[in-house]
Amino acid sequence: MNDPQIFHPQQIEDTVINLAKRGYILDRNLLSELIERKKKLQIEEEILQNNRNQISKEISFKIKDTDVSDLKNHVIQINQRLESIKSEVEAASKALEAFYLDIPNLLHHSVHVGESDADNAVIKTVGHPKVFNFEPKDHVELGQHLNGINFSDAVKISGSRFVILQGQIAKLNRALISFMIDTHVNRGYTELNVPVLVKKEAMYGTGQLPKFADDQFMLERDQLSLIPTAEVPVTNMVRDEILSEDELPKKYVAYTSCFRREAGAYGKDTRGMIRVHQFEKVELVKIVKPEMGEDELESLLTDAENILRLLELPYRVVSLCSKDIGFCSQKTYDIEVFLPSQNTYREISSCSHFGTFQARRMQARYRSPHYKKPQLVHTLNGSGLAVGRSLVAVIENYQQPDGSIIVPEVLIPYMHGQKIITP
Repeated sequence: MNDPQIFHPQQIEDTVINLAKRGYILDRNLLSELIERKKKLQIEEEILQNNRNQISKEISFKIKDTDVSDLKNHVIQINQRLESIKSEVEAASKALEAFYLDIPNLLHHSVHVGESDADNAVIKTVGHPKVFNFEPKDHVELGQHLNGINFSDAVKISGSRFVILQGQIAKLNRALISFMIDTHVNRGYTELNVPVLVKKEAMYGTGQLPKFADDQFMLERDQLSLIPTAEVPVTNMVRDEILSEDELPKKYVAYTSCFRREAGAYGKDTRGMIRVHQFEKVELVKIVKPEMGEDELESLLTDAENILRLLELPYRVVSLCSKDIGFCSQKTYDIEVFLPSQNTYREISSCSHFGTFQARRMQARYRSPHYKKPQLVHTLNGSGLAVGRSLVAVIENYQQPDGSIIVPEVLIPYMHGQKIITP
């Protein structure tokens, strides 16, 4: 990983101020100490190498039979110190890299300052929550009434926070996935089917490691991680690549199972399928030129919103404040769908612009005739949508007094003409 450009001297003050909006205090003294130590060791290494080369030349020019034992001993001493300094430089480099890896992305200038999710700004609300003439049930009760959501067998097989979908609810879930993928492909995304097990380098590349190691499921013996989102394998497709300018933008859609420890507290907002260890998402990923990043975030948001519009589900879009935004993101919009059982909105998608943050970790670049050297790309992603939460929203918003579920019009073709789900 290259040293981040944000730490060039002329930018250090702006960087400190920017990170402080997140609540992150950059330790400038430690940073200077780590940089200085590495620099001193590298200078010493260079001087020793030059001295060794000079002495070696001197030895080669000595007249035959001249005693050069002192010079040779000096070379031996230099080699011993060089061997030692090599490991010291490596240790100094690792310490500096660990420091950099702990630093979050710089915020976009348009992100507003706030202390928590309570300070997030609702920028639009679409649709109106349905007014029921009966007490709406939650998806757990509805799903069990329809014999479609099975927690007891999932607990027996895998433990808590897992779920089995069956029968008509499993069919509805599959319909949602196919509908989402088809919709995004029709809007210019390339469909991918990607691995759900990835190397640690991939997790470092997109920022899940080392910061969020405790949230991941890892296979230590094989040194592989189960993905928390398709963002990881899809974005890492351009790792260590130099793309041509005409290859950009790249727009991908991928459906995968996703895995997270989800160690948060239990409560009404985590009941049932809202927060589980294994879930499904249709993920959108974009690789773009820097000047297109902001526009591509807006279009990404529109593409994710489009799914909810077509499903005719009420939702709102929220711009995250400085202290609620993700570690890797420079700007994020959350889309929140209305859940009748909770009488509130719950996140169903996050659409984020990462700038060069992930690209620098991955060394993902592109070549342009306007620049002498390859430039870092910008990366973006968003859920289009979280499938399980979409299923919950459909079940709850389309419920009937008898516990049956009306199938949204756009899903009827994917349900082979079925218009209602009954016990």
